[in-house]
Amino acid sequence: MDIVLLLFLSSLLPGICTYAVPRKDPTLRFVALGDWGGLPLPPYTTRQQELVAEEMGKTVAKLGADFILSLGDNFYYDGVTDVSDPRFKITFESVYSSESLIKHPWYILAGNHDHKGNVSAQIAYTNVSTRWNYPDYYYDLAFTIPGSNVTVRLLMLDTVQLCGISDDFHDGQPRGPNNLKMAGTQLEWLEEKLQSAKENYLLVAGHYPVWSVAEHGPTQCLIHTVEPLLKKYGVTAYLCGHEHNMQYLQDDQGIGYILSGAGNFMENSRIHKDDVPKGYLQFFQGDPETMGAFAYIEITPKEMTVTYVQSNGKCLFQTMLYPRTF
Repeated sequence: MDIVLLLFLSSLLPGICTYAVPRKDPTLRFVALGDWGGLPLPPYTTRQQELVAEEMGKTVAKLGADFILSLGDNFYYDGVTDVSDPRFKITFESVYSSESLIKHPWYILAGNHDHKGNVSAQIAYTNVSTRWNYPDYYYDLAFTIPGSNVTVRLLMLDTVQLCGISDDFHDGQPRGPNNLKMAGTQLEWLEEKLQSAKENYLLVAGHYPVWSVAEHGPTQCLIHTVEPLLKKYGVTAYLCGHEHNMQYLQDDQGIGYILSGAGNFMENSRIHKDDVPKGYLQFFQGDPETMGAFAYIEITPKEMTVTYVQSNGKCLFQTMLYPRTF
């Protein structure tokens, strides 16, 4: 099929995928992956983690990437103890070891399981690893799409500091921040960054989802604190993990909610489907037989293409978002 026709069809029918065709126009590319943190006991990895890592390597080798975005729960189940913890090697360095993944920076944020351990050790690991980039609990990144003057801002949040540790054995909702002052400071920082952002694409990333139909459901804390800011300042997309599946939701303002939490386990429940506004959910995949997936994102001056890629290389879903209008 002619590539122009393919691109036209994909713009009309999300799910017709063009990700296997390398782009020649100016493009910023990255993989978004959450909940990939292996196991605390031998063999220290899951088969799903290994298969997802292998396909990430193949996809990045074929199509390229500027970075990898980690969406938290980097080490199951209780994070790491210190900067010399062997889990850094056996869960991260030794698993994501293909040549294409080694040569690209990883930008890290923490999940609830990371906060059960020593997050400051994960931050300190930035000074040990050549590809692990985690400068602070929350931080911002700025990019220019290569070969253009179009810009992208990515704000990295610590949603556990904002909302607290989730109770997986109760209702899955965070129980409130441990430090109200720190949570307030981060929220003020977020609004200042959003208010001043003039970039063509504005992305926010955190571990907890704003919207989810799955086991944990919408994060009420984020709906009250973060979602109003996403709407007020015209954010392009919010990226997250936490739920062990893949979801794409889009609100009535056009904000995309990219959930990519299938790096290590799969969970197929849609128990909270009635807690998400009607029409928001556009894609869901939690079938354990898929053995995991990740999101591959390409941003050009004209559009941002989001592709969900299964661990066997199959395209599960594809959709587009567009630059902000001022």
